[in-house]
Amino acid sequence: MTAIDAAPRAFLTPLFAVAAGVAVANLYYAQPLLGAISASLGLPPAAAGFSMTVMQVGYGVGMLLVVPLGDRFENRGLIVTAFAVAAAALLCAGLARSAPVFLAAAFCCGVAASVAQVIVPFASSLADPGARGRTVGIVMSGLLLGQMLARPFASLIADAFGWRAIFLLSSGLVALMALALARFVPGLPAQGGFRYRQLFTSMRHLFMSNPMLRWRAFVQFFLFGAFTLFWTAVPMHLMGPAFGLSQAGVAVFALVGVLGAGVAPLVGRAADRGFARLGAIVALSASGAAFLFGLPGTGGGLWALALLLVAATLIDCGVAASLIISQRAVLALGDAARSRLNGLFFFIFYSGGAVGSAVGAWAFVTGGWPLVCAIGLAMALMATLIHATSPKGLRP
Repeated sequence: MTAIDAAPRAFLTPLFAVAAGVAVANLYYAQPLLGAISASLGLPPAAAGFSMTVMQVGYGVGMLLVVPLGDRFENRGLIVTAFAVAAAALLCAGLARSAPVFLAAAFCCGVAASVAQVIVPFASSLADPGARGRTVGIVMSGLLLGQMLARPFASLIADAFGWRAIFLLSSGLVALMALALARFVPGLPAQGGFRYRQLFTSMRHLFMSNPMLRWRAFVQFFLFGAFTLFWTAVPMHLMGPAFGLSQAGVAVFALVGVLGAGVAPLVGRAADRGFARLGAIVALSASGAAFLFGLPGTGGGLWALALLLVAATLIDCGVAASLIISQRAVLALGDAARSRLNGLFFFIFYSGGAVGSAVGAWAFVTGGWPLVCAIGLAMALMATLIHATSPKGLRP
């Protein structure tokens, strides 16, 4: 009996989904708390989004330095080690008394969180070829659920116990997850064949020789930039004079993000059945429409809040669906390089997120909600333009 047989796939896939969600949630706890964190640590309002930017940059660095190691080293050990580092970094973030210490811890959190993108291709490689879209969809559903629930969960905890509590609580949760992964995930032989330096020199070749990777990554760069722009600015808008919501109110609003996680397995299954191209068009359209619905939400009132909820639903579902379709296409390019391909893809993806996070706070402070919507719409249209001008054979 093999290691994989001993740990049934029916059990491993949900475990990987939970692990991916726990890992990536650490990137988003700070997003609805930027005002409280910046005030506590002495950051100016226009630089409030810098905490998120540092985490996204750390995640991008992890994509280049950590994720490729999945093609060289035994995946279970790599994943457990990253979770241990994340637990320590979260503890430091929760105890930080100055901006430099918090930002350094946030950067380390981002680097360690990148292990989620070792988990996804690892799960894909264990699945039957005909079910890989479904498997990626389930694991990504867990990842997206962690991403979406992180914001309301952080808001609720901060409302009751202060912003530091969420980082301390997450540190313990991540440590427990590390123990569970060490206990239940099979230790498979490392693929080997590459020295550490060769892994990174090979990544340039992979990037240049795979146009599918390049086209899909840059579509997602702009879409995820629009996503993080929206979710960086909208808590500031909701807690401002137009709506006057509390952290708990923002938490309830952010629960709409769960819908984005819910579409992931459905989109993966549809892509396996040949509907990837149609799904990509619908996803791009929904992402752009989000900012058209969001623009009238500038003023307060029930209708404005309802339109913002529609906008949040569209941006969450659109970006999640487009991501699943693009990632499925990238992972199909080859098992031997799956971690490096995934790392390159998500390095570009989260670079867009870092840009969106930085621009979101600045745009809201500078031009208010209308400027946020204008920039978000421009980013969604750029993603659509890249998709529309890509060669037909490179569209999912």
